[in-house]
Order: sequence, then C-alpha cells, then structure tokens
Amino acid sequence: MKLKLSRAYIAFAHDVVMAAFSFLAALYLRLGSDQWSLRSDQDLLIGTGLFVAVAIPVFLSLRLYRGVWRYASTSDMAGLVRAATLTILVFTVVLFLVNRLETVPRSVLIINWFVLLTLLGGPRFLYRSLKDRRQARRAFNTEAIPALLVGAGDEAELFIRATRSVDAEYRAVGLVSERGARVGRNIHGIDVLGSIDELDAVVEQLKRRGQAPQRLIITDHRLDGGIVRELFDAADRLGMVMGRIPRLTDLKDGLGDEIPIRPIAVEDLLGRPQQALDRSGLEVLIRGRRVMVTGAGGSIGSELVRQIATFAPERLVLFEACEFNLYTIDQELSARPDAPQVVPLLGDVRDAGRVGQAMADHRPDLVFHAAALKHVPMVEHNPEEGILTNAIGTRIVADACIEAGTALMVQISTDKAVNPTNVMGASKRVAEMYAQALDLAAGQRPGGTRFVTVRFGNVLGSTGSVVPLFQRQLAAGGPITVTHPDMTRYFMTVREAVELVLHASQFGARNADYRGKIFVLDMGEPVRIVDLARQMIRLAGLRPDRDIAITFTGLRPGEKLFEEIFHGAEPPVATGQPGLLVATPRAVDAEALGRAIDELRQSCRSRQVEMALGILRRLVPEYQPNGQPPVSPALVDAASGGDEAR
Repeated sequence: MKLKLSRAYIAFAHDVVMAAFSFLAALYLRLGSDQWSLRSDQDLLIGTGLFVAVAIPVFLSLRLYRGVWRYASTSDMAGLVRAATLTILVFTVVLFLVNRLETVPRSVLIINWFVLLTLLGGPRFLYRSLKDRRQARRAFNTEAIPALLVGAGDEAELFIRATRSVDAEYRAVGLVSERGARVGRNIHGIDVLGSIDELDAVVEQLKRRGQAPQRLIITDHRLDGGIVRELFDAADRLGMVMGRIPRLTDLKDGLGDEIPIRPIAVEDLLGRPQQALDRSGLEVLIRGRRVMVTGAGGSIGSELVRQIATFAPERLVLFEACEFNLYTIDQELSARPDAPQVVPLLGDVRDAGRVGQAMADHRPDLVFHAAALKHVPMVEHNPEEGILTNAIGTRIVADACIEAGTALMVQISTDKAVNPTNVMGASKRVAEMYAQALDLAAGQRPGGTRFVTVRFGNVLGSTGSVVPLFQRQLAAGGPITVTHPDMTRYFMTVREAVELVLHASQFGARNADYRGKIFVLDMGEPVRIVDLARQMIRLAGLRPDRDIAITFTGLRPGEKLFEEIFHGAEPPVATGQPGLLVATPRAVDAEALGRAIDELRQSCRSRQVEMALGILRRLVPEYQPNGQPPVSPALVDAASGGDEAR
C-alpha cells in the first residue's frame, strides 16, 4: 500500500510541475523571446501559481492517479483530455474575473491546452513503451514456448500482451489470419506473416529465422469446424501441438496477466461460429410464461431447460421418465440464484392420464417436446416401444396441449425422419406428420395451439452420439469401431442446436406463413466418421492405426451410410434467419391420421409387431427397412385398412 501511495504522489507531483511548465511554455511560444523578456518575474509567478492552483483540484477530482502508467491506454488518454480541457476552461473563467483577460493573450490559452496535454500524456505513454520494450527483451530470453497464432484480431492482441510478462509460458513468434487480412502489418511488434492457406510457408519462414513454432494457438473464435480440422491436420504434419485460448466470457476469474491455453476438443473440430440470435424475441416468447419441457433430463431437454431458465419464465415444469435424470437437472436449476419456479414431475409421455393431469395442473403456455427413444439399434430390437414413445407419445402430448389451451408446442425431430430406414426415424416422421397436421388445422380456427417442428442431426455428446462411444473406447485402449469407411453424419453442439431450436420456435410462432412447415437447422457439411475417429485419436496424443486400431464392423440394423435433412420432394427454402431453413412436406388430414395412429397404438399395445410395422410403412411410404422398396403413398387409407388404397 505504501508503494502504491508513493507512486501516486510521484505522478501527482509530476503533473503539477508539468502544469506549471505548460503555462510558461505557452506564454513563451506565443510572445517570443523579445516580449517574454519584458514580463516581470512577479507577473509570471502569479500567473503560474494561479494556473497550478486551478489544475490541482481538477486533477484530483478526475482521479487521474487511479491508473497505472505501465498500462496507460486510450481510456487514460481520454481522462487526460478531460483534465486539460477543464483546467483551461476554469482558468479562463478565473482570469476573466480577475482582469478580464487583459494580461494574457487569448491564444495563449489554446496553446496551453496542447502543451499541457502533451506534457501530461507524453511521459505516461513513453513510460509504457519503455516498459513494454524491456519486458519484451526479457521475455524473449526466457524458456518460453514459441507459438504461432491463428487470428490477428483483439484476442490475439490480448494474448501477445499477456506473453510480455517475464514468466510467460508462451512467446508469440508470428501470426496468420484467416483470409490474409493484415498481412505485412504487426501487433505489438509481432508480424502477420500470411494466411491460413500459407501455413506451411509461414512455418518454414520462421524456421529459417531460428524461431520454429512449437505451438499453433487459435485466437479467432469465428473459425468453423472445417477450418479447425484442416489446421489440426496441418499442425500434426508440421510437428506443432495445437491449442486455443478460451473466450474471454469463459474466464471465471476474469482477464489476468496470463491467458490459459486449452487443448483442442472434439467440439472445436465440429463446431461452427455462433450465430447472432434474436434474444429480444426469445424474451417476448418466454419471460413471465409457464413453460413445460418433456424429456427434461435428457441431453437436448436439459440444455433446453438451462437456456429457457435464463429468460425468466414464471414457471418451468420438468417432465421426465428417468428419476435420476430428473433429480440431476432439478438440483442444477435449484442451485441457481436466479432460478424460476421449478416443478419436477416424474412421468412417461406414453401415459395419457399423467400427461393430461400435468397439463391441467400447470396450464403451460409453451411446451417443448424433447422426450424420445433415439438409439437406432435399440429401437430396431424393440420397435413397439419406440413407436409408443416417439409416435404415440407425441400424439398424447399434442392432444393434451390442445386440451389445456397451450399457445405453442415445439416438436423436436431428427434427420433420421427423412427417408427413414429404421423404426426410430419412421416413428419420428409420424410425429412430424401429426404436429404438421394439427398446425394446419389450428389455422382454421382463431386462438388454436400452434405446432412448430424443428429437425436437426446428431448432437455432440448426447446419448446415442458416436463421440461418447469413441471416448470410452479410447479410454479402454481401443479399438475404435466404425461401421463403414464411407459413413458420414451431420453434427452440431448441443448448445448451438438448442439455441437454434429456441430461435425457430419464436420465429415460427409469430409467422403464420410457416404453418405446417418444418424448420430444419443448417447443419453445415457432413463429417466422415472415420476421419472423426482418427482426429479423436490424435487429440488423445496417440497415433491412429499404430497406438489405437480402427476396425470396421458393418452397418447395423436400420443404419444408413449417410443422413439427409430434406426429403427429395421437400426442397429447402431459406427463411432469412441465420441457421434456419424450412421444408414443406406433404400435408395429411389430422383426423384421418389420428385414426391411423390409434390403430398403430393398439397393435403396439397388443405386441403385434408385424402389424404395427405394416401400418408404419403405409403411414410413412418412404420408409424402407432392410432395403425393401417403398410402398404407395396412399398412406392414411392404407394405414386404416381401406382397400381402395392398396
């Protein structure tokens, strides 16, 4: 504390001396040496004393001595401008009151402003420059790891500044930018050497300088997963370890003298830049309203609950069949200081009585239906269970929403519902059809429940995702099992998926033009599963096919080589919203479809699996299990047993 106090006093004394000198210098610059000599020492002393007497309270009132000279910045410069301006203005008023400005030429005051600002700011920024140069020399002589930075923006500047400390772990030796922007320029003396496409040449150039980089550090968080995968492969080829700095908003302790570097995660390889979402629209949709989430303890449902809770609903009803999952998400929400009223309800969406009672008790304004069985092989082995949950359960929830007067139900769907080859996908397609039919029917009567369906692909880390499976296999020492070398899948992070689901919900709810349509999240480009496996092995610091083997097991029942997010007859249409497309599938009459679903439920309840699968095929004519050809699309009559459709 003593040291800080003494430095503040030194800075204050410096400014007082500079203020006095600035007044004398301004007079001399204005009058010249001849007229200066005609001024009496008493006049000069009085004028200087008066100026200093004005400057001292101004400097103290503006708190110029809370800043540290070593970190002088543009905000400090703004404070100095305010101090110089206020000092000159007050001094002008005082002079006018004393002698009506008769003893000092008015132009002296303008000159004094420039001189004072220069004398106050110059030493501060000179001190910082000298400190930075000295620290850079000292840091360069340490054992810091040479790092090549990807990105030439604000985050890179912060990282370079952090590496100027003597005990910094890393030393920046160069930068590359995504599109070659700022090439030839430098940030704190570190050159932007080229674009990402020129990475090999940049590394070779640094090697010739004796500054071969050992780390490749991503500072630009706008890079999508495709570019990160290319950089990861390049770093592996060039012998560099790759990492990235966290987002500044993710630093729990704020920005300190050192920015931690975290390893590349699989989410980095598959993620995309975060979209700017309409948070004001979500506020209008959710704030102060009663919201219910089915499947609230699952991977999608729990993230929905987390994000919905941030928009301050009046009540958040968690409907979940798994006791442990419900307990976990309830405890997580209860620990939040700003948590809304949370109601945890154990229940199965296949139980119409339980669903109806929950709806009647809480009268939700919004329902997000995320409950589903989604493990393709498990549903193939237990088809009636998958149909009862995915198709019949959706019908039960949707009908209960209408009965309770719910304003909006959001149906979470999957890309496996497009040209399905398995029961899981076909049952989800039936759920899509029913929600679509009800939404179209609601348009014919005012105040009816809106139904918005959102379809997307695989979510990283969710139950059923290939990523947790690969991680378990890696932990066990391998091998990693891939069903086919050409298999591809769409991926997105659970956070991104849920953000876009919420965005689609509010957009669809307020745009009647999208009744009966299906929102499809822009999933980017599909990823080859075998490439993902190899990259995950390298992320673990191991070598594919040497340390960890990759074996191909063949397609499992109901599995496809590639997924589609649009049916051939439903071409994608842009919505004008980031990350959202829309499809227009064939429309089905809600009442006729309801009768067919009743038959489907009866056959599943009575364990007549073959009959249930037959009805499912006629309801979803594009469903082709085990390579069987599609049936005629005369779906509802056929599903209901009508001869004319056969």
